[in-house]
Amino acid sequence: MRRILLEKTRLSEYFIIFFLFYTIIVILLPDIKFDGGALTLFSVNSFLYGFYIAPILAAQKARIEDLHRIVRAEANAIFAMVISIKKMPKTLRNQLQDMFITYLRTSIRQRKPAEGEENYEKLITFCLEYKGEHQAEIDKLLEKLVANQQNRTNFAMQITNRVFSNEWMIMLVLFTITLSFVLLLDAGDGYLYQFLAAFLCTGLTMLLIILVKMSTLTHKKAKQVWDPYKKLIDSHFYRID
Repeated sequence: MRRILLEKTRLSEYFIIFFLFYTIIVILLPDIKFDGGALTLFSVNSFLYGFYIAPILAAQKARIEDLHRIVRAEANAIFAMVISIKKMPKTLRNQLQDMFITYLRTSIRQRKPAEGEENYEKLITFCLEYKGEHQAEIDKLLEKLVANQQNRTNFAMQITNRVFSNEWMIMLVLFTITLSFVLLLDAGDGYLYQFLAAFLCTGLTMLLIILVKMSTLTHKKAKQVWDPYKKLIDSHFYRID
């Protein structure tokens, strides 16, 4: 349910929801005039929040880019494998293509490192156990399947490279303190300051929302990772991005 909510709700919708929420909170909460010590604490905490979250965001962005590269590399490898079996008898060729499609569909649907492993092992087992007149072609296919394991290893490493719980804990502490200061700070009279405070709180929150979507691979850019797999299936191995 939580993953579905993250996938269905767009960042623009989150922005509107949080802006309206913080506008109401800023209006209702009493303003507090902080002394010099409190403002220094606010400044230091804000700096630490930005300093801590920036490299984590950058790492997650790099992780998604690596996943794009790895999936595309594996899609190219599978495309080459299927092309290599096009001259085999129709029954054997269709059997192998169906096994590849099952593997790709499982990988798209589950998006976990272990998912698809059983289907991939079936392909390898089929090649190992095959004895027939197309032994040479099957042996070459087996070599390509084994070589592609490097892509699968890299994929498994990146798919589990999420933000750790201790990192979330530190970010939430810094975020909460910064948010509290902004909401309670007496910046002056007038609705303009209240709107600015609501915008600032929304921006701080959106950083966490973006990081959550990147970490869980529900960000728009992350959901495009599996497009090469989908193109292979939709074109029945005749096209690849």
